Amino acid sequence: MAADSSFDVVSKLDRQEVDNALNQAAKEVAQRYDFKGTDASIAWRGEEAIRIEANSEERAQAVLDVLQTKLIKRGVSLKALDSGEPKASGKVYVLDSALKEGLSQENAKKIGKLIRDEGPKGVKAQITGDEMRVSSKSRDDLQQVIQLLKNADLDVALQFVNYR
Repeated sequence: MAADSSFDVVSKLDRQEVDNALNQAAKEVAQRYDFKGTDASIAWRGEEAIRIEANSEERAQAVLDVLQTKLIKRGVSLKALDSGEPKASGKVYVLDSALKEGLSQENAKKIGKLIRDEGPKGVKAQITGDEMRVSSKSRDDLQQVIQLLKNADLDVALQFVNYR
């Protein structure tokens, strides 16, 4: 009897790509004419957040737009970036963006329910920490589940690893 095939559903960031995008955005902000004299800057704030500062709300949003463009070009999903609204802090506006990594229990349960309700029969989903293992006897069923999850409108960036 054939063993089950499986894959893992994870939500991980390529830290090097995020760092490269941040550095490119910082360089562009420093050089662009429309950011001259606006005290606009972008930098890491700890390990899991990015801080944007500018002298107006619109400039802070423009710097965020530059960062998002760089992330897209580097293949990092914008679902991994959780940005708030710019807040006044003294003379500057500050916008903090957190990086989301790992599947929360709530998102894992949503994915599991989606697989049970709309996926092929005989597919099992098991939550382990911040990952989810999906297994089935048929590799075709697993391919269908991957397509289902790619087409689903979830608020988390998903990757599919350890396909065997």
